[in-house]
Formats: sequence, C-alpha cells, structure tokens
Amino acid sequence: MTDTVDPLIPLSLLEAVRMVDLPDIDLEAEFVAELRSKRFGLSDTVSAQIKRFTESVRRKQPQSFDEAQGIARLIGRRPDAEAVFREAGRNMARQAYRTISPFTRKMMLALPALLARPIALRHVRRTAARCMAGSVRRVGSTILFTVPKSVTLDMAPRQGGCAYYESGLRELMQLLVGGVGAVEHVHCAGRGEDRCAWRAEWRPIGTAR
Repeated sequence: MTDTVDPLIPLSLLEAVRMVDLPDIDLEAEFVAELRSKRFGLSDTVSAQIKRFTESVRRKQPQSFDEAQGIARLIGRRPDAEAVFREAGRNMARQAYRTISPFTRKMMLALPALLARPIALRHVRRTAARCMAGSVRRVGSTILFTVPKSVTLDMAPRQGGCAYYESGLRELMQLLVGGVGAVEHVHCAGRGEDRCAWRAEWRPIGTAR
C-alpha cells in the first residue's frame, strides 16, 4: 500500500515557496513575466498545484508521500531551503489552527494554564496525528513530538529539512497558549536514529503563567 500524507503538507510547502518568492515591492507589468520565469514559486505550475492541493484539503483527500517528498526535494535544492521549510511549517500550523472552533481558541488563551494546557495538548495531539503523521505525549512540564517518517528528512544541509516540523510545532503552541519556550530537536533520523523528535516547553522562557 502506498504511503500517504495529509494534503496540507504539500500545500503548505508550495505556498511557502510562493510566499518566499514574492517580490518585496510592486513591479511594472512588463517585468512580471520575466520574474515568473526566474522564480519557481511564481510559476503557473506552482499555482496550478496549489489549487489542486487546496481542493484536496477541502475534500480531505490524502496525497502520495512520494509526491510530497518530491516537492520537499525541490525546495532542498534552493540556497534558502531552511527558510522555506520554516515558513511552510508555520503556514501548516496556522491552517490547522483555523480548523479549531473560535470559541475553543479564545477559551484556551483566556483560561489559567492549569486548565488551558490539557485542552491545548489534545489539539496538539490531533494536529500532529492528522497533519504530520506524528505523535505527542507529555513528559513532565514539556511535550515530546515524534515523527517516525519525515517528508523533509535530509532535504537540506545541516538538518534544515527538519525545520519544517520544528517550526510547525512552535507556531501551533504559540497560537494555542500564547507562547512557547525552547524547542529542542532531541532525536533525528538524519543522525541514524529511528525517528525525529522534538521536546518543547509550554511557556516562554523566563515567563510564568
């Protein structure tokens, strides 16, 4: 059976490429075609794929792991690969966060930490399982996020591909509880271990809640 991933993974990767490749300033019309030919994120191919994956997200249709990995591999060839992976992780987390009801989102930010964190933990677990094929468990005052099979593994130098999952976890926790402390990459399949895993603190460093 072919491995699949949530369509939000390839969508977030391509949207990050487009976002990073957007010019910082408005350009004259005659330069638009030239820019599209030079920046992959602005190409018609990327635009068409973004539309396809957006529809797949709406229909909740799983996508091929190999296809998502192929997109990650293209990103990994860029000199700014790690920055793109980080933007993609944040994008994925923001889209997953928007699937939580507005009432629940407000409640988690308003409640004391003792009450908010168990609710937030449930949503982190659901998002990790649904969107990233990972698992989350509580370890004392931290959480451990584990991904057995990473789409972005070894796709950029110095474990840059792993930044996708790290930034996704960081952004999701920031949105859920209004802050996050240190996020440490404690295990990496790229170092010969059997999985990638990150340990994250619930609160910002030096802040009590």
